[in-house]
Amino acid sequence: MNKKLKISLGINIIIFILTAFATVCMMAGIYFMGTETSSLTARNIEVFRFFTVESNILMGIIALIFAIFEIKVLTKKRELIPSKLYILKLVFTVGVVLTMLTAALFLAPSSKNGYFSLFTNSNLFYHFVIPLLSLITFVFFEGTDKIKFKYTFAGIIPMFLYGIFYCINVFTHLENGAVSPIYDWYGFVKNGVGDVFFVIPVILGATYLISYLLWEFNRKLSFKA
Repeated sequence: MNKKLKISLGINIIIFILTAFATVCMMAGIYFMGTETSSLTARNIEVFRFFTVESNILMGIIALIFAIFEIKVLTKKRELIPSKLYILKLVFTVGVVLTMLTAALFLAPSSKNGYFSLFTNSNLFYHFVIPLLSLITFVFFEGTDKIKFKYTFAGIIPMFLYGIFYCINVFTHLENGAVSPIYDWYGFVKNGVGDVFFVIPVILGATYLISYLLWEFNRKLSFKA
């Protein structure tokens, strides 16, 4: 168990460092892989309009807090990690895994700048590296029986709240029944504002499915030798 705890600790520290690095780079306009080709980027405070950025930052914060408690357990200052932290770990892991799958399956294939434009500079970490590390550590190294089934529904809360924000943003920027890509940055209603009533339920359903599968795999796989 200590071996898994140490691996989880290492990955959580890496997640926090990469999150901080990616956020600073995006906010400052630092493009370490050449000119930015993705439309899903911004500078300064504007970065927080993206669910991608919000979910990754929340993941980075909970990874740091989780790592602190892991250190306390390893140094015998605590016996166990609080169950509330495991629940939050599930919730925020759901957010970044949703981000990764949305980028890979929806946004990247429809990108005018090519599939891999969604995986450059800060978005390399936001859309791939951080979500993948988060999934791996939660499923394989942070096994717990402290997350009751009812908390799988908590996994949809961040996306639900963001969905409200996105809908308000869409409906307050209508011009002749259409919304400019400036305000519909994910392109969810590019074929008509009515699509929002289809897209949001589908995303929430997919979010819950991710939450349930992460919960199920966490219980079953991480306790195996």
